Amino acid sequence: MNQQAELALDLAQRAQDHIDSERLQDAIATLACFGGRKDGGVSRETLSDADLAARRYLVDQARALGCLIETDECANLYFRRPGLTDLPPVLTGSHNDTQPVGGKLDGAYGVVGGLELIAALNDAGIQTQRSIDVVAWTNEEGCRFGPGAMGSSAFVVPARLAAYRESVDSQQITFGSALDAAHAQFPDLGRRPMSSALFAYIELHIEQGPVLERAEVPLGVVTGIQGVRWYRVTCSGMAAHAGTTPMDERADAMVAALGMANQLYAYAASQSVSALRLTLGQWRVSPGSVNTIPGEVVFTIDARCIDDAVLQRFEDELRDVTRSWTWRGHIDFECFFQRSPTAFPDAILDLIEQSCQRASRLAQRAAPLRLSSGAFHDAMYLADHCPSGMIFVPSEKGISHNAAEATAPRDLFLGVQALAYTVTALATGVSL
Repeated sequence: MNQQAELALDLAQRAQDHIDSERLQDAIATLACFGGRKDGGVSRETLSDADLAARRYLVDQARALGCLIETDECANLYFRRPGLTDLPPVLTGSHNDTQPVGGKLDGAYGVVGGLELIAALNDAGIQTQRSIDVVAWTNEEGCRFGPGAMGSSAFVVPARLAAYRESVDSQQITFGSALDAAHAQFPDLGRRPMSSALFAYIELHIEQGPVLERAEVPLGVVTGIQGVRWYRVTCSGMAAHAGTTPMDERADAMVAALGMANQLYAYAASQSVSALRLTLGQWRVSPGSVNTIPGEVVFTIDARCIDDAVLQRFEDELRDVTRSWTWRGHIDFECFFQRSPTAFPDAILDLIEQSCQRASRLAQRAAPLRLSSGAFHDAMYLADHCPSGMIFVPSEKGISHNAAEATAPRDLFLGVQALAYTVTALATGVSL
């Protein structure tokens, strides 16, 4: 190890040791007040009044820490702690928006954790070679405007933004008009170019699943994000009278759809326990009458796996099932979205593991666990732009997108400690 790398790791340890648990908890609780609900949950959909108020709070907090603050064409917010050079910065953060009824940690934890990292660097008197930026991405959740992860995906490929601006919410408000209104709320912020150069991106997030809690492990090194394929299956039969049509003369689209569903679930169950995750989430039955045989059934399939070959084999199985089904109607399917698995680079994984090991060891907790993410995150898109990685902390009972979402304060503290070590090391001389 050269002298610069040794210095970087020494500074990383100092930054890790200056994380303040009480200050972190106060910041999480304060941010949760914006859109806070009586049941303890948070309702802060993207670019809503609650979201804009939360953004103003974050801007004020970042300014108090001495940060330079910018936005971009997709209203992503960037809080910069300047470095000593003009080298591409290290970026951390997550998203500020929630589901209509969400928790106080999903996304927000990564943003607050990044600001706590900056506060710790200030307390420790550490100057970094590279600037450190904390980002609050716009519309990761995708519940008000679809698709999700608009801010991060448009940052990586700016050409996507034009189509995103046309997305419409339930009140017929376009994403574009909501963006324009958000920019008007922050006229004093400079504009950062989209797709600007980054040295690395590190995202801290709750797991949103049960793996870490079941293993009694406080920190997870995320190896990658599962790939996904979304399908729309259409079973077209013949609508007819429920009372007069004999069972053996029907072209019942529901019979075909349920039969297919059972075959696909059986196929998924035949795979290894974690190889394939299958969800048939949306169903539309036509004409939808209690006394009419369904003439058409349309349903969706969400297939996920960390191995793209497994997803391809599932698609082959879906095609075989579609072709082999014998009845009076016909079945079609289309893949309307797909994303290959994301694999984070070994150099990032090794550094994150080192940071997690030190935090866990000093706290006398179990060593970190390597695991993949079943959920989408902004890091999925950033991985196309720069070396990226993620740190997970446990979710109690695996619950997320729910007011009951929770993580123990000591685990939240360790997560930010791991983040501080990783980001500081990258910003002070560790090479990739």
